[in-house]
Amino acid sequence: MMQLSTPLLQIGAIIVSMLAGSFLIFMRIRAGKQPTSLRKIIIPPMGMATGFIMFAFPFMHIPLLWGLSAFGTGMLIFAFPLIVTTRLERVDADIYVKRSKAFIFIMVTLFIIRLSLHSVVEQYMSIPQTGAVFYLLAFGMIIPWRLAMVSDYVRLQRLEATN
Repeated sequence: MMQLSTPLLQIGAIIVSMLAGSFLIFMRIRAGKQPTSLRKIIIPPMGMATGFIMFAFPFMHIPLLWGLSAFGTGMLIFAFPLIVTTRLERVDADIYVKRSKAFIFIMVTLFIIRLSLHSVVEQYMSIPQTGAVFYLLAFGMIIPWRLAMVSDYVRLQRLEATN
């Protein structure tokens, strides 16, 4: 069986991250042109939660403190710019995600920070473990962001109901 070299894995991980980030930016821009729903807000973190299956494999295991630190960093630091710049607005009977001019800049900045940290983190853990840590960071980031969106959505729904 052929084994991939570490540099090849690193390059592959960077390319996959770039593609995923580009896809996310494209989808967010496109999403602003269509009304949103509670379902559209909740499904991405639910779909992302399936990634926890990676921890069934021993080579993905990380110390609990690393996992909690990554998740907490995502929640407390990386989610903040997304929460602040994502707004929902009512247009007639529909609710839209108001596209922020800063969104692309924020996503690119987060990606650059992530790439910069990758080389530091990889000195202390394997590439699969690095992936696990950054998965937990991303999951920690998406949960409060989407909860803030749910809160805005429910608030706008209530405003419509009272009018």
